[in-house]
Amino acid sequence: MMLYLYENYEEKMGEMSHFQLGVIGALFLSVASSVSIVICNKALMSNLGFPFATTLTSWHLMVTFCTLHAAQRLNLFVTKSIDFKTVMLFGILNGVSIGFLNLSLGFNSIGFYQMTKLAIIPFTVLLETLFLKKQFSAKIKFSLLLLLVGVGIASITDLQLNFVGTILSLLAIITTCVGQILTNTIQKKLNVSSTQLLYQSAPFQAAILFVSGPVVDQMLTKQNVFAYKYSPVVLAFIILSCLIAVSVNFSTFLVIGKTSPVTYQVLGHLKTCLVLGFGYTLLHDPFTGRNIIGILIAVFGMGLYSYFCTEENKKKQLSSDLPLASQVKDKDGTPLLTGKNMGNQNEENHDHKKLSKDAVI
Repeated sequence: MMLYLYENYEEKMGEMSHFQLGVIGALFLSVASSVSIVICNKALMSNLGFPFATTLTSWHLMVTFCTLHAAQRLNLFVTKSIDFKTVMLFGILNGVSIGFLNLSLGFNSIGFYQMTKLAIIPFTVLLETLFLKKQFSAKIKFSLLLLLVGVGIASITDLQLNFVGTILSLLAIITTCVGQILTNTIQKKLNVSSTQLLYQSAPFQAAILFVSGPVVDQMLTKQNVFAYKYSPVVLAFIILSCLIAVSVNFSTFLVIGKTSPVTYQVLGHLKTCLVLGFGYTLLHDPFTGRNIIGILIAVFGMGLYSYFCTEENKKKQLSSDLPLASQVKDKDGTPLLTGKNMGNQNEENHDHKKLSKDAVI
């Protein structure tokens, strides 16, 4: 019995270690791919004059679906049936949230748009607390506050309010938060992988953006995506952007499924800091002492968040393993030479044989 308990404990520790490596890999893939696509898209839109962000996103999702379909045909992963209505509404919601974020950027100043992105974290915490009964400790909340203050200092330069832009920002916050919470919830409740969920939802996301993208882009840029003259260099950057987007979309679902929507948003702000840093070093964007101070505060907040989350996860793991450890301790601590033990030795041997028989069955 004691050997079985120890083996079970070691197996659980091995699974925990494997899970942590998977999370680290997912986080690294998300950061690397997201920073890469931001740099690629910035060159495409700022330097090459291709401003159609929403339409480009629809192409990203179509290429993602085609890539996953090819992978599925090659038996690289197995599809799992998900209720059609659930996956359709989920896909449309995610597509709509992307459209609202792009509209928010178009109708607001850069500063107000950054405020919109920052508001996603506290709103997600609020929704998960109210509807999913999830508890966030004071330490976690403090680290998130520090992170938001840092990113705000580093990235917010101006705040210009207008009614339409404010409404669009609120809609963007709501749809983004709900979409990311559902990404995590669906994977866990229905026991589907990030790849399976992305494969089934990507066509709906692509479809809603493929239809609405040209309209949204024309509203924002006063240009028609179909009248644009595509040079070989622009086409090459579009293809590169779509290929990187496969990794971005996959890692997004992977990170949210393995961690939480809040952790994904924290990771998103790490990407913002990295993009600011890369913009300064590679693209020679203007950089001030305020940017440096903000990034340092944000990184410190992220470090605290990571540390507090790790500590809380360890405590949860220890509390879940406590009954197991208690059983092992009790078994080890049973006196072997007491009169009562010697008197009942035959009875215990009989019980041990019975237990072994039941375990085999």
